[in-house]
Amino acid sequence: MRVIDMECNVPKGASAAPESPAAEAAAPERPAGYGMANYARIFRSRREGSDPRPDTEMDAYVKLLDRVGIVRAVPFGTTNDEVAELLRDYPDRFIGLARISGLHGMRGVRELEHRVREQKFAALGVSALVDGIPASDRRYYPLYAKAVELDIPVRIYSSMNYATDRPYDLGHPRHLDPVAIDFPELTLIGGLGGWPWVNEMVALVRRHPKLHLDTSAHRAKYLGQRGSGWEMLLQFGNTLIQDKVLVGLSAGLVGQPHETLIEEYMALPLKDAVKEKWLYRNAARVFRLE
Repeated sequence: MRVIDMECNVPKGASAAPESPAAEAAAPERPAGYGMANYARIFRSRREGSDPRPDTEMDAYVKLLDRVGIVRAVPFGTTNDEVAELLRDYPDRFIGLARISGLHGMRGVRELEHRVREQKFAALGVSALVDGIPASDRRYYPLYAKAVELDIPVRIYSSMNYATDRPYDLGHPRHLDPVAIDFPELTLIGGLGGWPWVNEMVALVRRHPKLHLDTSAHRAKYLGQRGSGWEMLLQFGNTLIQDKVLVGLSAGLVGQPHETLIEEYMALPLKDAVKEKWLYRNAARVFRLE
């Protein structure tokens, strides 16, 4: 089974930027574990001193992806400059997602055009969690318009967040609706599957012809568990929206080998043809790899 992984933690590259001590010093005094630091309490992979990115050489990591059947992957937890290096060194292995803030205005629009036209990025990524504004905020609209012009998909953070210094529902799937209405030509991917608002995510994916979702940051074994909140995805993902689901393994985040995570998808109560769509064909179509 071939796999396209929508969220892949790659080894650190030479251009990985360390945390800025100046920015940390400028932050207001807050209790320990406040804000984004709360993720370290929720996820073991983000606890102090841990790093979800594998400690291996890049060539060896690419061979690992080959061995488990991952033919393409979207790097996660990387800077745009790191991704540009990966696309240069491994042009047939990675899919470049240009992560750009809606707060950067035309500077962000110009960066997006440069990343796509000059560095072969294949998509735009925006995050309500990072920016603190929902995806429907008009400050993102210049980026969406440029994505239409460049004919690339946009992946939008679409899930609950655990940062205690901002609203928990910044990534609610309802914010995808006005974007899909205002940009009907734009291919959209609701990242992280909309949990815990899975029913609404599924309904919106069915409603809008160019809206998809991906399953990043969630293990497949829980998707099939009764009472997990994913029942609607399993029901409609096997039938009416089978062409709209993309898979993110998030191996570094969940702390499991790629082989285990792929096996969990293969064990889901889905038709064999649907498993192939989820794991490969839908992403291959969205990113025009075939």
